[in-house]
This record gives sequence, C-alpha cells and structure tokens, in this order.
Amino acid sequence: MKIAITGKGGVGKTTIAAALASILSKDYKVFAIDADPDMNLASALGIHSQITPISMMKELIKQRTSVKPESSFGEILTFGQVFKLNPKIDDLPESFCLKYDDEDKLKILVMGTVDKGGEGCVCPAAVLLKALLRHITLKYDEIIILDMEAGIEHLGRKTAANVDLMIIVVEPSLKSVETAKRIRKLAVDIGIRKIACIMNKVSKNEEIFLRKKLENLGFKIIGTIPEDRMVVKADMEGKPLVSYGDSKALKAIEKIAQIFY
Repeated sequence: MKIAITGKGGVGKTTIAAALASILSKDYKVFAIDADPDMNLASALGIHSQITPISMMKELIKQRTSVKPESSFGEILTFGQVFKLNPKIDDLPESFCLKYDDEDKLKILVMGTVDKGGEGCVCPAAVLLKALLRHITLKYDEIIILDMEAGIEHLGRKTAANVDLMIIVVEPSLKSVETAKRIRKLAVDIGIRKIACIMNKVSKNEEIFLRKKLENLGFKIIGTIPEDRMVVKADMEGKPLVSYGDSKALKAIEKIAQIFY
C-alpha cells in the first residue's frame, strides 16, 4: 500500500502521517518518506537529531547524476549542465534511512524538495529525487507513507502511477477546501485515481458543515479527527502523538488506520 498525504500548510498532515506510520508499524513494515519542504516528519516521530535531506547532499547528487564524457544515453542538457536522467539510486533508501526501532519495522527517509525557478525546471537534484521516489513506490513491498507538500507536480506521472491512495487533509476553513480542490485536480492530471479526505481539527458543528461542503464537491471522506490540545502538547514536548494514549486525535487516527488492515 502506497499512501501519499498532502494538504494546505498547517492542516496537520505531518502529524497524521507520523501517527499512521507508528500505528501501522506495529503490524507491518512501514517506510515513511518526508518529501515536504518543512521536513518535520522525523520530529513528529520524536527524532530531533540534525538530518541532512537527500536534496541537500550536493556531492551525492553530483556523483549519481554526473555524465562521463563518452556517455550518450539517458542524458539531458539544461542551462549548460549535462547530467543523467537515470541515476543509480537503488542503494540510497537503505543507506540514508533512519531506523525508528531495533526491529526495522519503521524506517524514515528525509528527501526534502527542490526550489524550482519556474514551471518545468529540470535539475540534477530534481531528477535524483524523482528517480528515488519512483524506485521506492515501485520496488518496495512495505507500506509507504509519503508526507508531501501541497503542490504535487513533482511526483511525476510514473511515480503517481504507483501511489494507491492520496489523502488530502482538510481543516474547517475555506482556504483549506480550495487547496483540496486544486490538489485533487493536480492528482487527477498526473494519474492518481484514488483520492480521499480526512477532516482534521474539527468541532462537532464544524464537522457537519465541512462534511456537507466536501461531499457536495464529490470528495470521499475516510475519517474525522477532532480538535485536541494533546496534539499541541505533543508538539511542544517534542514527543510523537502515539505517546499520548488518552489523545482524542490519536484514537481517531487509530480508527482511520483500520482501513489499511
């Protein structure tokens, strides 16, 4: 099962991605991928060591994407650069992932992202990240949880074809709903077929309104997560949400996780 989680900034997608990864890793092997510019997935899992994302590993990117003078296959020339379109990446997930536990049930890979100068920008780092995502979603049998940024164009069509479900996290605000609509259009454009919503940080009254709004737009809703100060407490204390057994939000996420069993 390959799950991509996205949504407007601040809706709580990273908290949900981290909690789902922790919950599912009790019974399955899980590979959690941080592809968000904010790169907070490890922190949401309680890991606070300094981590260099793969997108910032300049020597590695140069080593894997540089082209030998005699090469002629799988290359691209852009802004005076010549580099490989098919870099070797099959060893990278295991080499650079973080092990969350001694049993290797949960691994975390911090990919980061590439600041693009304009639409259609191609650069060695972007090529490497796309190839890496494509490799993980295609070759790995674990449950893959991708913590994405709101703009999902960088997934690319070949990667998107391997995503089983895209979850858009929506909070009770018009901006969040509008972002969900844009993300759904992008997802459909690049070939993602199964798209669903999770309503997050909602009160009882807000849930009724937001559910009606989303259903009228044709969204499938797979879960509702209530407002919960325990989420704020977990963030302030730097601990994973799964450490707070009495959290209402955690109980709601555990219910959502049952969908994937």
